[in-house]
Amino acid sequence: MSVPAIRVLDLTDRLGYQAARVFVGLGADVVRVALHENSDSAADQLHWHAGKKVVRHSGSVSDATLIELITEADVVLESGPVPGLRTLALRDTHPSLWTGIVHTVITPFGTSGPRREWLGDDTVITAAGGMAWLCGDAGQAPEPPPREQGTQLAGTHGAIGALLALIARRRTNTGQLVEISAQEAVAATLEIGAISWIHGQTIPGRTSGIYGHVAHRVFRASDGFLAGGYSGSPRMWTDLLAWMVEEGEAEDLADERWQDNDIRWRERAHVDAVVSRFTGRRSARTFAEEARRRALPWAEVANGQALLDNPQLRDRQFFVHSGTKGNYQDVGFGWESPALPRPVRLDEPREVAANEVWTVPRSNPSADAAEEHRGRAEANGVSTTGALNGVRVLDLTWVLAGPYVTKTFAEHGADILKVESYHRKDPTRFSPGMRLRPDAGFDDGGYFLNFNRNKRSIALNLKTEAGQELLRRLAADVDVVVENFSPGVLARWGLDYEQLRKINPRVVLVSMAGTGQTGPWRDAVTFADTLAAMSGLTAETARPDRDPQGLTFGLGDMVAANSAVIGALELLYRGEGGHVDLSQLEAMASHLGSAALESQMAEVVPTDAAARILKCLGEDRWIAVGGGTTPDTLREALTAIGIDAGHDPSDALTRAAATMDADALAERLQGQGIAAYPVRDGRELVDTDAQLRARNFYPTLDHPLAGSVAHEGLVAHLSTTPGALRTAAPLLGQHTDDILVEQLGLTPDELADLHNEGVLS
Repeated sequence: MSVPAIRVLDLTDRLGYQAARVFVGLGADVVRVALHENSDSAADQLHWHAGKKVVRHSGSVSDATLIELITEADVVLESGPVPGLRTLALRDTHPSLWTGIVHTVITPFGTSGPRREWLGDDTVITAAGGMAWLCGDAGQAPEPPPREQGTQLAGTHGAIGALLALIARRRTNTGQLVEISAQEAVAATLEIGAISWIHGQTIPGRTSGIYGHVAHRVFRASDGFLAGGYSGSPRMWTDLLAWMVEEGEAEDLADERWQDNDIRWRERAHVDAVVSRFTGRRSARTFAEEARRRALPWAEVANGQALLDNPQLRDRQFFVHSGTKGNYQDVGFGWESPALPRPVRLDEPREVAANEVWTVPRSNPSADAAEEHRGRAEANGVSTTGALNGVRVLDLTWVLAGPYVTKTFAEHGADILKVESYHRKDPTRFSPGMRLRPDAGFDDGGYFLNFNRNKRSIALNLKTEAGQELLRRLAADVDVVVENFSPGVLARWGLDYEQLRKINPRVVLVSMAGTGQTGPWRDAVTFADTLAAMSGLTAETARPDRDPQGLTFGLGDMVAANSAVIGALELLYRGEGGHVDLSQLEAMASHLGSAALESQMAEVVPTDAAARILKCLGEDRWIAVGGGTTPDTLREALTAIGIDAGHDPSDALTRAAATMDADALAERLQGQGIAAYPVRDGRELVDTDAQLRARNFYPTLDHPLAGSVAHEGLVAHLSTTPGALRTAAPLLGQHTDDILVEQLGLTPDELADLHNEGVLS
């Protein structure tokens, strides 16, 4: 289907750059008007704005010019602190202007709540959302993750919200306001950071990159670093041990007692020490190559040229050639679909006059598919409050990345049919360590509850022919199939894309493999930490006085999930089927910002030392203070709140902070126009943060076993089709019979036979 390019008016500051870049990757016609002063480097300018048209202007941009551009746009993106948002003011003074337009605003703390006008950059946002608390070394200052992950997450959710609103527009012919709080975008990306408190009254802390629930970490090699470990299936340990025995370097780990997983876990320090000596005698690249050959989850910690030379990324044409002559390689985009090829070349931003931007009226794609979805939702009695009302999704995923995708779909109205089995046990149900509270069973564990709300569960034993046949019949009547099996599994069941589209021509298949469905590393066994290492993100955590560290929460899984959501939503918007070949490696590498360009441009990128995290009064209490403030401005602010700035206002603030309550100091600094926020841990996010409480970010759902339980809330808030948390996560197989009767018309006798044969288990 031929669909006109989406017209996007980009009015963002750094908080929203990622949203506009996502639309560039989707082939949108993106026009940028710079409303905000910035100090972006040349690498930043090329990374964030390549592929756009930029409106020429001198001085401030008039309301008349903005109105002219808004009138012809499909999507308007603006970001920054609430008081300065031009489009929100125009929404109040020119309400008729916005008919049919998707208006997305991304702010540090949302457009409601007591701190809606507070300022925040990436350091402040990751502190406010709980992410900085999890990064760094125990007893030392928390750290924001590298490369502005907070603002990138906010921008990504802005793009997701805009796509949802575009899909809803096909049904309603009206636009709507999409609102993103960067604090909430971060707080929704902590894995167990907050839900550990909700379910177990525990607070995960900083561990120097050593994972607390899997035996993975960064190890030294003879010439660099490796990420890996020995958790997961028993083979991950036995095959690593066999390799060490072959080399005569297993030391005492070949003794019988070490074959007990509980002993290995309790005495992990000793096991890690032996493994460290083994890795330390070998080159990182050579070790990683041999590990891949043995199907073990290890990877070289790549940076700079090693990333650009990655054979998997090069084979899949991940990198984008940019610059005047295409002479620079930049990280590309985190999804791939044959129907929507990623750009492999992006030109430098091109200046245009305001009256040369768009010369033909905008148009709206066919509403046929949207009408079909609405009719299905009404027939099934599904809530019509979501943008994905009537979209049916077959969920074949487990653990985190895949369920996070279908969680997002479910929040916005999609009907999720989650296929599960007692014969393929999801660790988030069955692993005691992931239940997050001692008394939980496989039906009420905290991890599973948070990421699987709003879904229906069907138990299918896919080791049986009858189970596979039922799966094929279900797949024939859904809009989206999401899977994260190893490449080739669906083909053996007759459900790879080529076979699936024969029975369901308009289906969207989302495949979420670690490195993608093609390429020389397609069969690599990957964990979140190994993908982060391959992507270059782990290397960015290194400091002159410290080795790189793993990010001990599932950032990569959720970044990959967001990319999968974007790829699927674009196809749903277009009203056509397709195969989204999601590589989690590519999704993570796409979050490197301008790092790859900086290494090629030999550019010295200034670091804003003013953005930092300071010790406050109390045990492990900290405050994040944003950057971009001149010494004179800081001196004036400190004087106004009664702090003697002396000759060095930065040093004066450090000394004063150590004697003050973090919340009180943040309030006083924000009152003087200085971005600041206490570093939140999981308990504070859930129980005490005034902004999150005012916005009800942790709503409760009633579960038949767990009772009333708080859950992480929605990130994309849509004014007309807002979405909702409707139902708690299902019991395993809770809806099996209902789904098979409703979807396939099975009779009671047929159901009884299938139960007796163990197919529905």
